[in-house]
Amino acid sequence: MSTLDFFLKNYPQIWQLTLEHLWLVGVSMLLAVAMGLPLGILLTRRPGFSRPVLGSANIVQTVPSLALFGFLLPVPWLGERADRLAITALTLYALLPVIQNTCKGIAGVDPGVREAARGMGMTDRQVLFQVELPLALGIILAGVRVATVITVGVATIAAAIGAGGLGEFIFRGVAMVDNRVILAGAIPAAALALLADFVLSRIERRLAYAS
Repeated sequence: MSTLDFFLKNYPQIWQLTLEHLWLVGVSMLLAVAMGLPLGILLTRRPGFSRPVLGSANIVQTVPSLALFGFLLPVPWLGERADRLAITALTLYALLPVIQNTCKGIAGVDPGVREAARGMGMTDRQVLFQVELPLALGIILAGVRVATVITVGVATIAAAIGAGGLGEFIFRGVAMVDNRVILAGAIPAAALALLADFVLSRIERRLAYAS
């Protein structure tokens, strides 16, 4: 049976695992943005927190994904369900680019623009939401794009702990020494990463032109 025939025969399962993969990545990215954006803003207001926050996020990046899953496994509540464990690990991996780019984008806003906004009577909160964040949005989105592509790839490892996703085909194919099964997981995962990169990069360019 050729690889194409294998794809056609197993299309329902490939589609189901693709949806599981999307769910893991989507929830993880929502959490990473919800946590990373405020942390990035905090670092622009309290530079003293930069070393511990960015240092912790950098340390997470150096930990191999399987090892991180193993470290989180004994944690109460997280270890009870594989999807919770996987989403937590993926969120931690996605944090660094979001935090860094949020901080970089806001810090890169022209000081003259800030002063002009304050001269118009804007409060610090208004300057942040009406001036700094809109101007930094392109750079922030670039961080989200990088984090999303990383998360799509790392999410394949989630199958090792039973969290589902396209990694199930990859691990199964390695065990069976069957390239068709490996490709059934690898090709859709690569396609998701490329699609996410393409869509987010287009949005990023539009924001750059608009600003």
